[in-house]
Amino acid sequence: MIKKAVIPAAGLGTRFLPATKAVPKELLPIVDTPTIQYIVKEAVDSGIEDVIFITGRGKNAILDHFDSYPELEEKLEREGKHDLAETLREASRMCKVVSVRQPEPKGLGHAVLCAKDLIGDEPFLVLLGDDLVDSAVPCSKQMIEVFNQTGKSVVALMRVPDEDVPKFGICGGHPAGDRIINLDVMVEKPSLSEAPSNLAIVGRYILKPSIFKYLEEQKPGKGGEIQLTDALARMMKVEGFVGYEFEGQRYDAGDKFGFLQAGIAYGLKRRDIAPKLKAYMKELVSRG
Repeated sequence: MIKKAVIPAAGLGTRFLPATKAVPKELLPIVDTPTIQYIVKEAVDSGIEDVIFITGRGKNAILDHFDSYPELEEKLEREGKHDLAETLREASRMCKVVSVRQPEPKGLGHAVLCAKDLIGDEPFLVLLGDDLVDSAVPCSKQMIEVFNQTGKSVVALMRVPDEDVPKFGICGGHPAGDRIINLDVMVEKPSLSEAPSNLAIVGRYILKPSIFKYLEEQKPGKGGEIQLTDALARMMKVEGFVGYEFEGQRYDAGDKFGFLQAGIAYGLKRRDIAPKLKAYMKELVSRG
């Protein structure tokens, strides 16, 4: 049973400056809900009980968001805003939340390694806070089912246009079932000519605890950082690894355009907002 999740959240959020000078990028809202809350909800809806945040300087507000706030809740109750008070309570009741400090930004691989002592000897889920996946069945739940079926570590995959290949870790392999691929190649941000396919790794992983051994031995790669993909590639050669083309729509909330796309998409799912948003979008189109 996979009950623990790791969410790296130590990045500086430079792509969203000046907004992220004082506010963690993970707390920037999609409509009225912080991006990180969507990520945690996906984990919880997939059966996760313990969430481990890997944080850095200036990220205490993330933990505060998932803490209770009795004074504010009581104030809202007194004012008759019961639904809003309950919405606040939902965040603090979602799961058990703990954090580990990443002392310096040494890469995603190092961030995951920081969770070693809290994970122990059990498989676990990793979710990146920039990747939102809107799907009928949570993406993480889909992957957990694949892990239970194959017994191998799993990485989420999606097909990307040729021009986006150098932005991702890219995988190659052979079909092994519905949307499942037995992987034999993983390359971190290859050129298009070096890429084995256009199957890109996105921010969801199911990992066996043996990954920590590979991360501890991993030398710095591109950018002088400990690249998670490099450690996964070594693990793959010894233990095997599968990729899964998940069902759902992924939004890159760490990119300005992707963040706007997510806001529109999630806004259109809201009954209180969708009619006005659709009317406004039609108005914009009519203006040319």
